[in-house]
Amino acid sequence: MTTITHVSLATVYVTDQTEAKNWYIDKLGFVETTDVTMGDNGFRWVTIAHPDHRELEITLMVPGPPLSEELAGVIRRALADGTHGALGLATDDCHKAFEELTAKGVEFIQPPSERPYGVEAIIRDNSGNWLVLVEQREYTGGDFGPGAQ
Repeated sequence: MTTITHVSLATVYVTDQTEAKNWYIDKLGFVETTDVTMGDNGFRWVTIAHPDHRELEITLMVPGPPLSEELAGVIRRALADGTHGALGLATDDCHKAFEELTAKGVEFIQPPSERPYGVEAIIRDNSGNWLVLVEQREYTGGDFGPGAQ
């Protein structure tokens, strides 16, 4: 029997792989793990990772094959509208991270705000993705109000 040990790859759709890679490295402190062009069609495989958690690579993909043109178009429109959700990022201090990242020119569409599960801020990357930055705390379903489980 095969056992899954962990999640090793997640995809974030971007408008330009080079610009996105540079943004995640320069603004958020990620590191490049792979940047290769494969095959005759010029397919480019670009991955980044958090320097302390290289076991989870994030592939930065331009919407296109193997997606259908219809789905790729939907993703491109969501990126252009700035409404495409991408990643949740953990922090020990959301207010401090907000100050540090703002100083680096990171665009926040929501400053740190209290939530039942902790303090949350929302970043928009240079492709239009939303990144949720969370300083999580212990919570229960009841913290979300009546009827929550």
